[in-house]
Amino acid sequence: MLVSMQNRGLPEESRRGCEVYIHLGQNVIVPEADVIGIFDLDNTTGSHITRKFLSDAEKAGSVINVSDELPRSFVVSGKDKDIKIYLSQLSPQTLLKRSETMQPTGFL
Repeated sequence: MLVSMQNRGLPEESRRGCEVYIHLGQNVIVPEADVIGIFDLDNTTGSHITRKFLSDAEKAGSVINVSDELPRSFVVSGKDKDIKIYLSQLSPQTLLKRSETMQPTGFL
């Protein structure tokens, strides 16, 4: 399951001048504007393409595990060539709800 973060929540003009963050678990937050996608690990790792993507990212040191438990989702985040993959114990639905309930100032 891919959840695109483009055009989510507040209109662009309402976001100007404020940074909104999504809490991924274990005191890790990322700027909402940097989130490229949220993926369900159970549904996406059946694809050899996704497994190769995650394996290559891990070899490159781009995977950050923010879960003490079995991860349920992964979040692709970053700008330009600085892409990070966060493994989270939170479900994609929970992360999506957090992005939908954004406040213009503060944390989710």
